[in-house]
Amino acid sequence: MIESGRPRLRRSEVPEYLLEKHGIPIALATLNKMATIGGGPAMRYAGRIPLYDVEDLDRWAANRLSQPVTSTSGKVA
Repeated sequence: MIESGRPRLRRSEVPEYLLEKHGIPIALATLNKMATIGGGPAMRYAGRIPLYDVEDLDRWAANRLSQPVTSTSGKVA
């Protein structure tokens, strides 16, 4: 379990956080690739260590989720 009071997480902690807090499964390998090609959450570096602000992770997760729908045709609830 990830401590909720920590302002920044290491990349290896991000998949667990996103799954627990937002229900978004994402593999560490996917995060590694996104860090190279783009499309992932914003990060900062402490020397060579990438750190992810919890607020940035929450914003990124919210942007990935669709609006609520009532059917697979995409009708908004």
